[in-house]
Amino acid sequence: MADYSFVNQDRSAGNHNTQGLPVHEEYHNHIRRWRFYNASYLGGVQYKMGQYLTKYIFESDADYTNRIAQTPLDNHCKAVIHIYNSFLFRHKPERDFGSMTGMPELEQFLKDADMDGRSWNSFIQDVNIQSSIFGHCCVLVDRPETQVGTRAEELQQGIRPYVTIYTPENILDWSFIRMPSGKYELNYVRFLEQEERSYQQDTTYYIRTWTRDEIILQSYYPKKSKPIEDIERKVNPLGRIPAVWVYANRSPLKGIGVSDLADISDAQNFLYNLYAEAEQLIRLTNHPTLVKTPETQASAGAGAIIEMPADMDANLKPYILQPSGQNLQAILQTMDETIKSIDRMAHLGAVRAIETRQMSGVAMQSEFVLLDAKLNEKAKNLELAEEQIWRYFAEWQGMTFDGEIEYPKAFHFRDKSLDIDILKKAADTNPADPRVKAAIDSKILDLLGVDETLLKTTVNPNIQKNTGAAAEVTVTGEDEDVELEIEDANS
Repeated sequence: MADYSFVNQDRSAGNHNTQGLPVHEEYHNHIRRWRFYNASYLGGVQYKMGQYLTKYIFESDADYTNRIAQTPLDNHCKAVIHIYNSFLFRHKPERDFGSMTGMPELEQFLKDADMDGRSWNSFIQDVNIQSSIFGHCCVLVDRPETQVGTRAEELQQGIRPYVTIYTPENILDWSFIRMPSGKYELNYVRFLEQEERSYQQDTTYYIRTWTRDEIILQSYYPKKSKPIEDIERKVNPLGRIPAVWVYANRSPLKGIGVSDLADISDAQNFLYNLYAEAEQLIRLTNHPTLVKTPETQASAGAGAIIEMPADMDANLKPYILQPSGQNLQAILQTMDETIKSIDRMAHLGAVRAIETRQMSGVAMQSEFVLLDAKLNEKAKNLELAEEQIWRYFAEWQGMTFDGEIEYPKAFHFRDKSLDIDILKKAADTNPADPRVKAAIDSKILDLLGVDETLLKTTVNPNIQKNTGAAAEVTVTGEDEDVELEIEDANS
């Protein structure tokens, strides 16, 4: 069974293609956990191949493999990450590129950021997903070497900066140093650049190492006497490493982030094992075990006949072992509680609810506030990372980035059904004060999506009818506080 512990005792742990390579100490400690996070997000075959199902004592390998194939995965990890992603990018970030505005290279980059057809908006969303899965990822801003003499020829050949995502599995080693100014800068990083037929050990891998002075491309073949061989060495024209660490959540360790799935993946794995237990219990309940001697002839199925030797001892009579099945309800209840715990950890209980839950309005509002705070923190991390990426982009072009990137910082969540239900209860009290009635009507119009200009000129006919007064409703501020001005029609 696979080991997905947080710290590995085996110092050679990791992909077989990294054995023998000098890797970072924290790479050894985290690689299996990173793999577990990635499999928890991907689900499907990748999760089954990880063998994260608990193996029974004396269970054969064939029975264990068959049980893995029959056990479904309820993938909450992917759902949580994509909900976060959808809220973060529901409104596009505001980007001011300053002096770079209108550059042909910039326009090409926004349409195809990674030289693989993905736009910049699609790319940055994928960056957010990968950093949420692993806790962090790295975005490298590179530019092809050019042998042309004019900028027009560069544009014609598509010579411009591009970006690449590296997940922690492919970041083998790294080092940060503190500059005299107190700022940390990347001093060294080694990437697993290309991975071909990774399920075989007798293949060649490519490693690219960036330092502040040079860029080194090497081949790695584990079975050679000299496994690492230099392919290319060239000068780093920037004088620093154009790689940006994008964090989902920061940790005390420099270069290591905290995954959004740190606890959710364990709860999902627990739920996965509960599905296996429920499947086994149902199978054993519907198909009991027959206990018999080897001489007894028996067949399975409805109307089966059992033939026993005439001289068989009465104490050896065949009998059936069948579980009661009473534990099935307890397993199902535990599964429901586990799903609720996942929602609590992700602050998505009110968002992901598929049934009516006993949550007060205050509890739902508190959960929305926690979710808003989490998304706000993720938006700040993405904003900081994107500004750093654009600085490297401008540096490759011989410019200085003087623009500004602004991500949404407020994510307002409202349960309209609950709000309308509260307003309906308030209206059913038949308030005597016409201002209260006007306020209720105004809030209802707001929930229905009526334009503010209409709200400002809305006249409550009940006020005119009952009091002979004309009421003007105005909406001020972001909180949409209602101010009423009532004029007596008889004055």
